[in-house]
Amino acid sequence: MDENKPVLLSGVKPSGEFHIGNYFGALRQQVELFESGKYRCFIMVADYHALNTVRDAGEMRRYTYDLVMTYLAVGLDPEKVILFKQSDVPTHTELAWIFGTLTTMPYLMRAHAFKDAQEKNREINVGTFTYPLLMAADILLYDTAIVPVGQDQKQHIEIARDTAEKFNHTFRDDVFTLPEPYIVPHVAVVPGTDGRKMSKSYNNVIPLFASREEIARLVMGIVTDSTGERPENVYAIHKLVRSEDDLAALYEEHRGQYKILKEALIEDLDCYLTPLRTRYHELRRDLGIVEDILARGAEEARDTSARKMERVKKAIGVL
Repeated sequence: MDENKPVLLSGVKPSGEFHIGNYFGALRQQVELFESGKYRCFIMVADYHALNTVRDAGEMRRYTYDLVMTYLAVGLDPEKVILFKQSDVPTHTELAWIFGTLTTMPYLMRAHAFKDAQEKNREINVGTFTYPLLMAADILLYDTAIVPVGQDQKQHIEIARDTAEKFNHTFRDDVFTLPEPYIVPHVAVVPGTDGRKMSKSYNNVIPLFASREEIARLVMGIVTDSTGERPENVYAIHKLVRSEDDLAALYEEHRGQYKILKEALIEDLDCYLTPLRTRYHELRRDLGIVEDILARGAEEARDTSARKMERVKKAIGVL
């Protein structure tokens, strides 16, 4: 892998199964970006970040494997990226501690996640409060040039930039590169079966690797507006897997016939997802593939981050 290319880093928390909203909304576009050949890509399973919500060892292992298998099933080539677990690279937490000695509490209190937790009157754990510093360490260890994020996560990149600048200024050494956010264009907002944004918290999802039977059950349960000639929630999902030109004739021919249109969506959705589902289940039969990929990725991530940590330690005077 060409080390002269600019670095792209993406971190994904292993916190549950993927659904078609994740795939059509971001995952598909991310894989295209990772494989564009423009960047040296580090894809991080952010398992330490996930500890803020996942408190069961079996779930953590299952979600971690599921995340990697999902990426592979939707087309990510592990030979073109460095895929690794955050917990396999100790420099992430080590650098986060160093950043914590430079960062004030009032500054971290501006973070959106902390503010949201306050507004909901939740007891806020230290991990939630210091989350932005661990994320800054994740990003800055690899001289990351760009980080693909949603608009709502842009603040995390701003915090990483601020942290890098403060470190460089404090220790009078340009150790860290300033990253830029990459807002993925054309991100789709996929509606759930109830018309709201598809989200596990709304219990309105269609799992990415659902069986045909499960797809049929969930699609037949999509909420429709009986006053319209076109079931908009059905159509919004349908146009993800078929062109709108194709759908125009179908929906015109069966205007007001919601059952027939739902059956057509079942057929098209199952046809689209079958290759992904097949690949996913093949990977589940041999988890050694996932283990080998993560082991190779961890080795490369450790080597790269160790070089950066050596500069950090020299800068702060512990080496």
